[in-house]
Amino acid sequence: MGSLLTRTGVLPWLQSKIVDPVLQVIRRGAEPKQLAFSAALGVTIGIFPICGTTVILGGVAVAMLGSRCNAVTLMVLNLAATPIELSLIIPFLRLGEAVTGSGHFPLTADALKNVLTGHASKDVLLSIVHAMLGWLIAAPFVLGVLYTVSVPCFKILADRFGGIPSSPRTPIKAV
Repeated sequence: MGSLLTRTGVLPWLQSKIVDPVLQVIRRGAEPKQLAFSAALGVTIGIFPICGTTVILGGVAVAMLGSRCNAVTLMVLNLAATPIELSLIIPFLRLGEAVTGSGHFPLTADALKNVLTGHASKDVLLSIVHAMLGWLIAAPFVLGVLYTVSVPCFKILADRFGGIPSSPRTPIKAV
């Protein structure tokens, strides 16, 4: 299996696009809790069920949070979450339907064709709202669990690969 991943370029891509940028951030001395929050938020935003909007939402989050999050980590994990995003669209849709008491939207090729050609019906638009509602309900739990799991992971990574902390506890005096 590993050779298939290497031959198809998946492992080198993962290394260069996800692992290396995150390790660079850690080596620059970013705080583990900030990295864990940024990673958890990046994945949480990255699984938003409207394809093509997660980069914009991630950018808005970075702009709003400023120095409280690490933009590189948030955006890299946002990108890495794309396959998960695609696999969660239907569960988010069904959760939104369950919460509102709506019937199941039939997922057919015709419905997809109508969305792609811009001829979406009221039912298709309502299903999109249901999927967003499902994500909105799940997002705080996803964020909380990912943050809780990520903090110890980033502490270990910072201990192993970290550099000088970006915010030293004592001020540096000019010479």
